[in-house]
Amino acid sequence: MVSLETPVCDFGTPAPDFDLPGVDGRNWNLEACQGPNGLLVMFICNHCPYVKAIRDRLVRDTRELLAVGVRSVAIMSNDVADYPEDSFENMASIAREFDFPFPYLWDETQQVAKTYGAVCTPDFFGYNADRQLQYRGRLDASRKEAAPSDAKRDLFEAMVQVARTGKGPADQIPSMGCSIKWRN
Repeated sequence: MVSLETPVCDFGTPAPDFDLPGVDGRNWNLEACQGPNGLLVMFICNHCPYVKAIRDRLVRDTRELLAVGVRSVAIMSNDVADYPEDSFENMASIAREFDFPFPYLWDETQQVAKTYGAVCTPDFFGYNADRQLQYRGRLDASRKEAAPSDAKRDLFEAMVQVARTGKGPADQIPSMGCSIKWRN
């Protein structure tokens, strides 16, 4: 397993559109996912220990962000031939088990991950109401184990700021996780 960090936020980069199948049986695009005050695009998967460590917090934070007009979407781009735990059926199972308050989409061709420049799971892209990138940091201090329960909620606080001001924080700590599992 290769651990990677996300690049520094390239403020103002527009959110690329997508059209991907969700575990809920419908296709989703950027507009359908957008909230009135922002959108959080998350690249996650089922097998990664970094994602497993934060799933409960991810659900909590994305649910609470709905109250400030920020919606979220999760995209799974790993090669499921080599990582069967990340299969579409298992994605649906995890979404039900954790009661995801966001669409969970399958990027089978891996093109969406490439277009976004996603490098790891989890990789977070926080956009303002104009779909301009304002956050590319971590959820919190968690790594392969959850951080203490009183850890600073970096992503949540940043996205509340984006919802209220349209701008993300100048200082952001990169997310860290498993590399995206690209097809050979």
